[in-house]
Amino acid sequence: MTSRIPRDSRLRLVRPRPLAAAPRAMNQRPPRRTAPRPPEGTPARSELARMARSVLADAARVARWADTALGPGRSGGTADGKATLSVTSAERAARQLGLTADQVQADWDIARLAGLVEVHGGSARPGWRLRAWDRDDSAVLRGWVALFDAWSLAHPDPAGQQTAAVAEVVSAMPQVLSFLQLSAGPVPVAQLLDLLQQRVTELRTERCEVPYDGPQPEPPGRPESDDTPLPPLLDWALGALASVGALTYGAGQATLTPLGSWAVWVKLEQICVAAQSPAGNIEQAAEDMLRGCAQLRPNAARAEYRAWLAARPVGSAVAQLLKAARGEDALLRGLAFEALRVVGAPAEPDVRAVADEPTLRPYALLWLAEHDGADPEDAHEVLTRQEATWLWVDTAAAVADHGEAPLLVRHLEAAVQPTVPMLLEEVQAVGHPRTVQVLVALAAAHPDPALAKAVRRAAFQVHTGGS
Repeated sequence: MTSRIPRDSRLRLVRPRPLAAAPRAMNQRPPRRTAPRPPEGTPARSELARMARSVLADAARVARWADTALGPGRSGGTADGKATLSVTSAERAARQLGLTADQVQADWDIARLAGLVEVHGGSARPGWRLRAWDRDDSAVLRGWVALFDAWSLAHPDPAGQQTAAVAEVVSAMPQVLSFLQLSAGPVPVAQLLDLLQQRVTELRTERCEVPYDGPQPEPPGRPESDDTPLPPLLDWALGALASVGALTYGAGQATLTPLGSWAVWVKLEQICVAAQSPAGNIEQAAEDMLRGCAQLRPNAARAEYRAWLAARPVGSAVAQLLKAARGEDALLRGLAFEALRVVGAPAEPDVRAVADEPTLRPYALLWLAEHDGADPEDAHEVLTRQEATWLWVDTAAAVADHGEAPLLVRHLEAAVQPTVPMLLEEVQAVGHPRTVQVLVALAAAHPDPALAKAVRRAAFQVHTGGS
C-alpha cells in the first residue's frame, strides 16, 4: 500500500444489509390507508382462533398422531406416492384414537387442506401451522381460511352431477356468501337458490359471449350443465361450507358463523385492496409488476405487492415471483423476495425448495431466517462468507444496472470483508457471472484513483482468467 492511497481506504464496515438496491423516488409519499375494521360484532381474533381450533381439533389430532407415529425412521406412512394416508396407517390410527378408519382418512384430508400437514413430492410432513398451533392465533386462522378456500374439496361432490355444473356452482358461491354476510342473519334457502340461479345464468352468458363484429357461429347446443337442477347442488355447497365451520344449515335456512362472516369480510377486503392498486400494476405479470415497483418507496412497494397478491391464488403468485427471481436481472431477484416477504408463511415450502439453487440460495436463506424469527439486521449471519460475497456481487449488479454511481460506491460498506484487497480476492473467487461488469462499474464510479486502479486490475484478471 503506497502513500498515495488515502488513509481511509481500509473499509470501516457497517453492519451488512444485503438488499437489491434501486433508486427511490424520495419525494413520493405513499397514500395512507387506515387499517379496515371488521364488521361490528365480529369477535376478537383470539376468539376467532379459538373457534378455528375447535373446528380443526380432529384434524390437528390426527396430524399430531402422524407426526409421532409415522415420523422419520418409522414404517407404514404414505406409500402411494401421493401422500395419502395408507389403509394400514389409518386403521392403526383409528385403534389408537378411538375413531373409525374413514374418520381418520377424512381428518387427514382436512389436515392437508388446512396446512397442518404439508405434501412434498410423494411424502408428507408436519406443517409449520401444526408446530405453531397452540401459540400462534394467526397461524390457526390462516389454516382455517385455507380450509375455507378449499371447501369444495373437503366434501365429496354430489353423486350423478355434471362436472361443469359443479364448477359453475363453485364459481357462483362467493356471491351467495357475500349476500349471507351482508344479511347478517338467517337467510331462507329459497332466496339463496334464486341468487344462485341468477349468478349461474350470468356465468353461462359470459361463457357464450362472442365479439359483436366478428363472425357469428351457429348457436351451440345447450350444454348439459344448463339442464342440471340446482337445488341438489346448492344443498351440497351449503353442506360442505357447514362441514368446514363457515355456516350453519338446517330448517330451510342458512346463517354464516362468526368465522364464516369474518372470512368473507377478509375476502371482500382483499378485493377492495386489489381494486385500489396504488401504482396500477395489478394486472401485470410478476416481472413487469416488480419493474413497476422499482421506483417506489418501500411502503408504497409493499402496498403494491399486497394488491397484486390479493388478485391471485397464492401458489400461482409465488411461482411467478420465483420465475422472475431466476432471470438475469438482479434487481428483480431482490424485489421478488421482498414481495415474498409480503406473502409470508404460505411461501415457505416453495422458498425452502429453491434454497439449493445457487442463484437464489442467499436470498432464500435470508428469507427463511427472517421467517423463522431472526432479526432482519442479523439474518445475514446464516450465510457463509462465500454466499455473502455472491450476494454482494449480485446486489452490486442491480445497483450498476439501475442505480447511480454514488450508490454503488456506498455499496462497499455492505461487504463482509474488512479491506478492499480481501473483498477483491473473494469476489474474484466466487464465480458470479456479473463479476467483471460489477468491478468495471465500481472502478468507474469510485473517486479514489488508486482504489479504482486496483478494482480495474481485478476486473481484468477475472476477464482473462489470470491471477
